[in-house]
This record gives sequence, C-alpha cells and structure tokens, in this order.
Amino acid sequence: MKTTQNVNCLPTVVLALICQLLAGALSVAAPGLSQGEFQSLLQFSLSGAKSSFDTQFGVGLWTIQSVTLQLTATAPNNSIFNASAAGQFAVSWMQNDSWTEGSGTPMTPTTVGITFSTLNSFLNVGDENLGTFSFNGATSGNSTYTLGLTSLFSADVLGGNNVSIRMSAADTAVSALFDSRSFGTSASRPLLTVTAIPEPGSCILALLGFWILARFGSASRSGQG
Repeated sequence: MKTTQNVNCLPTVVLALICQLLAGALSVAAPGLSQGEFQSLLQFSLSGAKSSFDTQFGVGLWTIQSVTLQLTATAPNNSIFNASAAGQFAVSWMQNDSWTEGSGTPMTPTTVGITFSTLNSFLNVGDENLGTFSFNGATSGNSTYTLGLTSLFSADVLGGNNVSIRMSAADTAVSALFDSRSFGTSASRPLLTVTAIPEPGSCILALLGFWILARFGSASRSGQG
C-alpha cells in the first residue's frame, strides 16, 4: 500500500547574473550565454503532506518511496531570457530556507530579497545534489524528474519542513524556461509529489497482530469444542 501527496510551490525566485527577478517563469541557463547565467530557487512546505501520511499510516510508521518534481516548459517571450536550448541542469537541496522572494519583475528588477550576488551566502557545504537531468529544449509541455533521496533531504521531507531546491546549469549549453508559481494556469506550476509507503516494521507488526488474533480465535473455538 502506498499513497501520494502533491505539494504546491511557495516562493520561487529567478536569479540572473546581474539582478534578482520575480518573473512568471523560472530560468536555468549556463554561464557564457548571450543573456548570462540564470539559476532558480523553489520552496515547498511539506507540513500538509506529513500530516496526511501520519493520519494514514501512523506517526513515524511511514517512509518515502519517491519524490518527483514536475516542471512545465514555456517559451522565452521576454528578451531578458536566453533562447531555449537542450542540455543538462542540476537540482540540489539547500539546507538554508531563510532566503526570501523579491518583488521585482522582468521590466523592473529589484535587489529586494535574495539576489545572484547574495546567493553564495545561502549555500552550504552540506547542500545535497538531488540529480542531474536532461532538458530537451522544449518550449511547452511538462516533464517529471525523480529526485535522489539523499539523507538530509529525506529528513526534511519526513519532518514536514520547508524544502528549498536550487536549479542550475550542469553544462555550457542548457537554457531552460519553466512556468513559476505565479503562472495563471495552476496545473502548469511547479509541483513536488511525495509518495510514501508504510515502514516495513509496521507491516510485520500488523501481520503478527493478525496472526495472534487468528490463533486466539482458533484456540477459543477449540476450547469451546
């Protein structure tokens, strides 16, 4: 038996080489491209998912089977973005969840909240790589990426904490654009999906309890006979 919880994105930030942008899209672009490097941060609250799993399986009696991130590609209709191009991008879990989303737009960027120049102060040697993924250069359609279940990332999910994810280029060619949490169509927004299953020990205890009850019932019937 397993169950799945979808988690909608909270803050999303696009970090360009020269400024911070709060755009209707998330961008990942390699250094050296015509419009410069882009990285994107996402944050998800897992408290609701944990509560649901605790209710279904019992507190501490479930574990994570998989975590996936769904992203919807979009066209770079604003000149601040690089043209979409196939390549590789990396997804990493961030220990530091204290970054804040800014108030800028593509046409009026600001330095409020986390910026490209302050990003390094939010990174940590304990941040974990959740995988390197292929982007095919698409400008529409969604893709689902299965994230690695590293130790601290998994602990964050199991704890029902806020989870911060950073997306960055993993080669010299990639330029990807995805819809962000502010996109008008909710089905196109970033989606984190957590699938949980019962802890093996809880299943064994349940079977043992069933066996004891079955034996007790059998013994009772024998005694009555």
